[in-house]
Amino acid sequence: MKDFFIGLLDWIYKKKCYFCGSSKESVKMCSKCFEELEFLPVQVNRKYNGVSIYCAGVYSKNLQKMIRGLKYHKQKELAYYQAKFMWEYWTRLNIDGDFQIVPVPIYPKRKKQRKYNHMELVADELAKFSGYEVNFNLIKRIKDTRPQYKLNKSQRMLNLDKAFEVHKENLIPDKKILIIDDICTTGATFEEMIKEFNKVGICDITCFATTTPWM
Repeated sequence: MKDFFIGLLDWIYKKKCYFCGSSKESVKMCSKCFEELEFLPVQVNRKYNGVSIYCAGVYSKNLQKMIRGLKYHKQKELAYYQAKFMWEYWTRLNIDGDFQIVPVPIYPKRKKQRKYNHMELVADELAKFSGYEVNFNLIKRIKDTRPQYKLNKSQRMLNLDKAFEVHKENLIPDKKILIIDDICTTGATFEEMIKEFNKVGICDITCFATTTPWM
């Protein structure tokens, strides 16, 4: 009887695809919309202090809608699809080693207002795909920075100066660092985090963004 009512509720409240509105699969992102997501070429997007920065796709179309939905509109289920997209790109890179996933942290006040850090949700999902461990405590954001999207590169670097603090005692031994973020525009956030890690002798780092505005 319980299974009957659960099935009935699933039928009544069938999920619609956030992107095309189809309820055929009763999922937040149908397989057709996911398969339409476009990957960037498998290559380093940029380098900083010897650290490779990779971007899986371009911030446009459904990838843009996915990121904005998760980040601003409480569409938490989209974290799974964002992580899946990242994982499919990551496997093509053939990078060896065991990693600890470090999502870009947000300032505590902003997290309280939003009630979650979207990249922590993506990190949890990416850990399920990869088997990597997640580390939320290695680096913290200690400065309430301005939104980056309206700033140029020099303004972004100034905005992020002294924004992060590394807690080396929380480093998981013998695991490389994989910093993840949703968008890499100028690379300023990754660069500032890399600098802070380097200051305490942590150098085995890879950076990975879901998207970039640039091809």
